[in-house]
This record gives sequence, structure tokens and C-alpha cells, in this order.
Amino acid sequence: MDSETKVIETFKAAGKPLKAGELADQSGIDKKEIDKILKKLKKEDRIESPQRCYYQIK
Repeated sequence: MDSETKVIETFKAAGKPLKAGELADQSGIDKKEIDKILKKLKKEDRIESPQRCYYQIK
């Protein structure tokens, strides 16, 4: 499973908006890598930010 898929699965498992640090802890992926993935997913319009610093899948 690639990192991007792992991030999506972590969002689904959490069932609530998460911060990048929480994503890193729960998925086991380095926070710098998480930041890159979040930026890519945001650009692809697959995630949204309901409040500052929190992200969730659409």
C-alpha cells in the first residue's frame, strides 16, 4: 500500500477531521511526507479543511 492510500485509509478509520501530526502518528508515516500528501490531495480536491489545520476526506 502506498503512502497516499494509507493516509486515505487513516482518515476513513478515524471518522473525524485530523491534524497532520495526528495523521503521522496514526499512519506511521513521517510528518514531512504527510504534508506533501495532504498538499497533493488538496490540489486534487479529494480532501477539505473544515477548520484551520484539520483535514478530512470529501
